[in-house]
Amino acid sequence: MTQADIPLICIPYFSADGHTAALARLISEGAGGARLVDVTAMEDADWDALDAATLIAMGTPTYMGSSAARFDMFIEEAAERWQHQAWGDKMAAGFTVAVHPSGDKLTALMRLTVFAAQMGMIWVGQNTIGAPVFPEAVGLNRDGSWLGLMATGDGDSETPISAADAQTARLFGARLAAAASRWHTGAE
Repeated sequence: MTQADIPLICIPYFSADGHTAALARLISEGAGGARLVDVTAMEDADWDALDAATLIAMGTPTYMGSSAARFDMFIEEAAERWQHQAWGDKMAAGFTVAVHPSGDKLTALMRLTVFAAQMGMIWVGQNTIGAPVFPEAVGLNRDGSWLGLMATGDGDSETPISAADAQTARLFGARLAAAASRWHTGAE
């Protein structure tokens, strides 16, 4: 397999306290590597990578029931590509983290999904089934989220993401890599 055969996955994210950055790294690990893009320190090369990507997995903490304002600034900057559908038919995914098990994280994922739809992107959701369906999978996808990856932030700065949420993030990354590979292979 040549480098041209490997789909590019980019993960733009905003992280104030390290939780979202930790999820981004775990997703990249599960995907076998992805370009991480901190939206607070973007350069032209980051925009070029996003424009070239097969799949863009967006990450934001959930604050007060929605995506973080700093991530929304990235969305507004990226929206200049809307008129010409420059990201049309790219794949998209999303992930979020909050301090509460619910934390209204679904609304943050919905925000990302609507943005992706307006950009003409194809959305990839979560597919990890945990307990109680599979009792041996205790803690996996513990929030039961299918629209995207949800995690609950731990207060510990050494391990900001629980072991179960970390494994769910890696599995999500593997799913994204498989989907991007299928999509990329079918592309011209």
